Amino acid sequence: IQHVLVPASADLDKSWAKCRLNIKECDAAQMKVLQGFRSSLMDAIGKFHQNKAGGMFIDSCYSHCQTLKSATWHSPTSTRIENKTIAESVGDWYFDRKPVKLIDCPYPCNPSCYNLNFT
Repeated sequence: IQHVLVPASADLDKSWAKCRLNIKECDAAQMKVLQGFRSSLMDAIGKFHQNKAGGMFIDSCYSHCQTLKSATWHSPTSTRIENKTIAESVGDWYFDRKPVKLIDCPYPCNPSCYNLNFT
């Protein structure tokens, strides 16, 4: 949200300011926009989802670059989809142990999310 969907330069009236910093501050209209963004992403990856060679781990967490921190990458508190962490999923895909096509339900459904608060 902060850098792509509604960067500060596009939010001149600052109506997205709180939402950009903490997803729990988003109002119903903003959440509708975010869910629309998710829907567009799901539509865009439709054919890739059929590709046996490709892998995906798409969670509904409000966090970017989850691979940089052990708390989000691979720890007891890491985000999980079908009880698999990002690290386990990438390992399964990379080492060709099994196909990985994990897609989370829409926000805020995943209680394991590590949502960042930038306020």
